Amino acid sequence: VFCFSDPRTDPWLLVHSPLPVTFLFASYLFVVALGPFYMHQRKPLKLRGLLVAYNLAMITLSSYMFYEFLVTSVLANYSYLCQPVDYSRSELGTRMARVCWWFFFSKVIELLDTVFFILRKKREQVTFLHVYHHGTMLFNWWSGVKYVPGGQAFFIGMLNSLVHIFMYGYYALASLGPQMHRYLWWKRYLTIMQLCQFVAIAVHSSYNLFTECPFPDGFNIAVFLYILSLIALFLHFYYRTYTRGKK
Repeated sequence: VFCFSDPRTDPWLLVHSPLPVTFLFASYLFVVALGPFYMHQRKPLKLRGLLVAYNLAMITLSSYMFYEFLVTSVLANYSYLCQPVDYSRSELGTRMARVCWWFFFSKVIELLDTVFFILRKKREQVTFLHVYHHGTMLFNWWSGVKYVPGGQAFFIGMLNSLVHIFMYGYYALASLGPQMHRYLWWKRYLTIMQLCQFVAIAVHSSYNLFTECPFPDGFNIAVFLYILSLIALFLHFYYRTYTRGKK
């Protein structure tokens, strides 16, 4: 599975070669490194209308992906414990592969989160956690769509899409201005939701390392180790923001 790409997804946009996503990642790092210097002598851009439209669009896309992951998995009778990839060109197999591609492409779009932070001179938001998460998800889901579009991977995309509905809802409210701050008391619970998502994915991916399941162990190991890194980084963020900050 690691050597052969899925013939269904291989011709799709950005999938065939690693060069386009590598170029996108290099461009992303270039913007992260030089963007703040470019904005140093300039006034921060407000971008209120653009941000509201962007966040509403991301809520819509996340809702669509969550619906597709959920409904397709139910119709195809997917197992939440062990689900191999359906490499056939069946209608449901192709439908799941297609929503996996949209999930990957959403990670390309989400790089704009960082661009908007830089243009608004919100430099404190462009943390190592932020850049690491955005950059690595790009490659993780490129490899997922190229080699295993479906199977166990659907669970990750479905959970993440659900969390992102709430996350971009939070961003949409925040982008409306300071008068909305009183409605943003639930930021802490959003972080807890993200952590619960990571724990669920860690359990889901590690379970199959101890059972017989025709889904590549290599992908489950990679997901498990990656999720552990996110749990550690988000726990540190939670402590710094909500625990140490209050003291």
